[in-house]
Amino acid sequence: LFESILPLFMCDSSKKPRPDKVAVLGGGSFGTALATLAARAHPEASVVILLRSETDRDSINNNHQNPSYMTEFTLLENITATTDPQEALTGAGFIINAVPAQNTRSVLETHASLIEEDIPIICTSKGIELSTLKLMSEVIPEALGRPGHPVAFFSGPSFAKLLMAEDVTAVVVAAENRELAEQVQHLLATNTVRTYLTTDVIGVEYGGALKNVIAIAAGMVEGLGMGANALAALVTRGCSELRRLAVKLGAKPMTVAGLSGIGDLMLTCYGAQSRNRTVGVRLGKGETMEAITDSMAEVAEGVPTTQGACVLAEREGVDVPIMFAVRDVIDGKKTPQEALVHLMSLPLKEED
Repeated sequence: LFESILPLFMCDSSKKPRPDKVAVLGGGSFGTALATLAARAHPEASVVILLRSETDRDSINNNHQNPSYMTEFTLLENITATTDPQEALTGAGFIINAVPAQNTRSVLETHASLIEEDIPIICTSKGIELSTLKLMSEVIPEALGRPGHPVAFFSGPSFAKLLMAEDVTAVVVAAENRELAEQVQHLLATNTVRTYLTTDVIGVEYGGALKNVIAIAAGMVEGLGMGANALAALVTRGCSELRRLAVKLGAKPMTVAGLSGIGDLMLTCYGAQSRNRTVGVRLGKGETMEAITDSMAEVAEGVPTTQGACVLAEREGVDVPIMFAVRDVIDGKKTPQEALVHLMSLPLKEED
């Protein structure tokens, strides 16, 4: 079966950029997965992960294994790690930012002097900066102090572990500059990862950010012990909220309906590997937000994004009752059961 569909995923190697070096900011699950994707696509290139842990660095360099994330996988030999920003960034043809959205500004401000002006940054962070309500397409140039710095985005339904396992995957690459989008599209395409292209950066970013809020709600449905009817209702109405808010904020409806919006929403709401869904499951079972946050090794971007999304919805006059209910549960104003009763008690209306 795989061999029969493989031609659908074959990429045109004549258009593929051939960098000598790719730098990856962040050695978590997704940073490790994107480093692996870049290393597979470019076996002749050096892929360098910048991380903070000397233990993780030494293990990656000596044993080809990240001891903190994706421990079951052996990393390719052209992947190395460093704790030295200069060593990681100097000479890189592309820089992949796999730092959580709330930390992206501070990390890039710290390393701005080492990042050359024409070197594209490929962002995988999916979130809204809570302190400013800005997207990463605004945060990254500001952090670097360069309004025109080339930035592209990698988004869509792609769990890190399945990327590592070479599970067939389709994603979208976005950049306002079409030539840059095409470069990154071909840079990260492999025989198991099919990359589509768009110039609708706003749509890709809001789709990737807002779906995490709905994923928390989907997890609560499971945590409360409800069935498939409830989950289908929640996800469908969540799609409506995501579409209405994203389009109001400037996204194109076609983008929201694509891989970075509804596609990613489906994976995150139904896939057990989703951190945001896991947060919702645990909330539904009665755990506190503080206990959940303290016990998680990696960030669930949907938690801070929920706050930002609700503020944006209120500012724009968009009614998003599911997102508002998630915020109330996260803030401790309602239990998941009370949020459910509230949603089911809203006035009956025409479907939108």
